[in-house]
Amino acid sequence: MELVTEAHPTDSMVAAHSAGRLFLIHRRPGLADCAPSGRIRLDALARWMQDVAFADVEDAGLEQIAVWVLRRHRIRVERFPRFGERCEVRTFCSGIGRMWAERRTTVVPAAAAEADGEPAKPLVESVALWVHLDPERRLPSPVTATEAAVYEEAMAGRTIPARLRHPRPTSVEREYRWRFRHTDADVADHVNNAAYWEPLEEELLDYGSELEQVDAELEFRAAAQPGLKRILVSGARRWITDPDSDEVHASSLLLQAVTADSHL
Repeated sequence: MELVTEAHPTDSMVAAHSAGRLFLIHRRPGLADCAPSGRIRLDALARWMQDVAFADVEDAGLEQIAVWVLRRHRIRVERFPRFGERCEVRTFCSGIGRMWAERRTTVVPAAAAEADGEPAKPLVESVALWVHLDPERRLPSPVTATEAAVYEEAMAGRTIPARLRHPRPTSVEREYRWRFRHTDADVADHVNNAAYWEPLEEELLDYGSELEQVDAELEFRAAAQPGLKRILVSGARRWITDPDSDEVHASSLLLQAVTADSHL
């Protein structure tokens, strides 16, 4: 299998503002999080990002105001955390719109974070766009003044758009089947966002050479239920679709992939 990548038109990995709310949790890759080589998998990293996002909202006392739904998620790995490695997962709100917000998350080695001197260099960086839903109607609703007040200093006045930027499939080079299990569904009664990383991770694991760095983006369109799906592939892009209706549940874009044999 040849790894095909594609350049990203923009880089939205903004740095943390010098002031404002920055929240963190501690994590270690466990047995179920890691590939056979000992590196953490992309789907496990995505779960870390979800966990810290909810923990931040809960810690701020805002968890009853809204339900946040992920629309786009980019993960850029400089070095994969390894099995048992102590890490800090840090997050802050990096931008806002009328009914959505952007969240930046970084993963740093805990040992480096605790050391004096220079700031710890991130192992992983992530940017995610979350849509703000009314908790009763489950429809997009405006971000409240209470929520904005908590995060406004960290955002530093940055506003962001929410439009989809991945195209729908036009030409398809190959396709294959994928089955989401019932164990992939979460408390929202649909396939959890982290599980959408599994088909790409499966391809990367099947490549046969150890993955050392990666930069990839997922965009979510329509919630999927467990069951059989069809994955369409064109270059660096993949679309997870319904095999009967061709509805697009999500799309991925592989921006960079560096493997051990890339250095040869």
